[in-house]
Amino acid sequence: MTRRLVRTGCQLGFLVLFACLLVVVLDNKFRVLPAAIHGHLPTHHAGFIVTDVTLTSCNVINVFSSCKLDPDRWHRIEKDLYLNTGWTSRAYLHFERKREEDLAEGDKVVVDLKISRFNPGATDISPDKRDDWEPRPGGIWLKRTAERHASDSGKALTSVDVLFGADAVDPRHNWEIKDTPLLLDSGTEAQEARLSIRRGPPPKLTKPIPRINEHGRFKIMQAADLHLSTGLGKCRDAVPEEPTPGQKCDADPRTLAFVEKLLDEEKPDLVVLSGDEVNGETSPDAQTALFKAIKPLVDRKIPYVAIFGNHDDEGDLNRQQLMEILEELPYSMSIAGPEDIDGVGNYYIEVLGRGKTSNSALTLYLLDTHSYSPDERQFRGYDWLKPNQINWFRDTAQGLKRKHHQYTHMHMNMAFIHIPLPEYRNSNNYWKGNWLEPPTAPGFNSGFKDALVEENVLFVSCGHDHVNDYCMLEKDENNNKPSLWMCYGGGSGFGGYGGYGGYVRRMRFFDFDMGPGRVVTYKRVEWGNTEERVDEMMIVDGATVIGPQEKH
Repeated sequence: MTRRLVRTGCQLGFLVLFACLLVVVLDNKFRVLPAAIHGHLPTHHAGFIVTDVTLTSCNVINVFSSCKLDPDRWHRIEKDLYLNTGWTSRAYLHFERKREEDLAEGDKVVVDLKISRFNPGATDISPDKRDDWEPRPGGIWLKRTAERHASDSGKALTSVDVLFGADAVDPRHNWEIKDTPLLLDSGTEAQEARLSIRRGPPPKLTKPIPRINEHGRFKIMQAADLHLSTGLGKCRDAVPEEPTPGQKCDADPRTLAFVEKLLDEEKPDLVVLSGDEVNGETSPDAQTALFKAIKPLVDRKIPYVAIFGNHDDEGDLNRQQLMEILEELPYSMSIAGPEDIDGVGNYYIEVLGRGKTSNSALTLYLLDTHSYSPDERQFRGYDWLKPNQINWFRDTAQGLKRKHHQYTHMHMNMAFIHIPLPEYRNSNNYWKGNWLEPPTAPGFNSGFKDALVEENVLFVSCGHDHVNDYCMLEKDENNNKPSLWMCYGGGSGFGGYGGYGGYVRRMRFFDFDMGPGRVVTYKRVEWGNTEERVDEMMIVDGATVIGPQEKH
């Protein structure tokens, strides 16, 4: 009997262990599930004051170990501080918060937070100053006060967040990222968890209003396929492999240095992020990667719009969650678009004419080209624009026509997508630039090119195929006249592939001169003759599509 009980107990113990391990495996495999609720995203609103911060660690195969605290008191940021790389270890950051009006006598308010192995006040002469700092797990030190005025002094912490990696940044106003990572038993720099804290209430964001400048000019920079990661990222097919002899190539710092150089030299009026900003496969925390793409733009107060590619949502956030973040960032004009239309990010923005006019001079249409084919058996490869998206585009363009006619000068339309249209494959058309890989357009043609022509869109530009950077001229079949330019942005990020014969990363620009109604496009490269405008050509004149050597 004793042996039977022991054997049964062992079997039950094994089953419990197996079940726990299965939970770990499933949690790692389907780690998008916790992100579906992403408890940290909606909490950054006014009215709350942080009263305490702590960290919990647990072992998932120990049924008596838990990373949860009382949910009525503590808010847990739903990000494992080990990024799910630990087989059994988990850790989460919690913070306690109260509304200002609910603060009771004796409640303490956090007015400072530091990460350190030692008491930050250890060098203070006064013992009272040393006692101001309270230790918490993970090297967290808090300075708290019970003074009633502290909650509205501007010093009080009002929210806390977690980002990852040695190069983590936070583009949100009033947020400060801590230079020192949490003191955890973590591995590589990509696993360094860093705290970002906010002081004061979140500022009210107003959408930028882009406008043609006083000289009648407007410049768009298209940043295609940045492929940013959580952490520094690994360079792929870098040319040259070492930007400086002996200097290691880290993908994200090198990509962002390229972006910042062009922002400073070209001074674009608007940046279009045309998909695959985030390299989902290497972004267990997609928020961190997305923030890195946005920070240089916020620092320079440059408006921007974004659409998604096939890799953005392969990390821990889906398209809707990524767009929710973008919509709340400074200088963002990104919009999720109508909920009853397929995809996330079907929208348009207007660039107003010069001076004080409220009339639109330029209209940019942005559409979601989705990811992979929903019917691999019949149409292999990538997805296509759906009929309701095309109908939305037609209806929107038609609805805007009367308003655009109020503009006293020449109004122009353009479009940006991620995955190229099937017509990009037509090698019989005139094209200029690099065509180094087969265009990976969808196998099914839903007719969006025809809709673009019918609604007088002058050019469409995409990304996706990193080493194609050509512009192709589509002609009207009836009169053989130019009808639409179809361009590639050219791959810009070192985290994505870039092979095929030493291809150098690049960025495309569209320069508008509203006086004569002209559009000139060109590219700038990351290495080599970096000051040259590559393949510069006029594609629009008199607000009309023109072919090579033509001029109105």
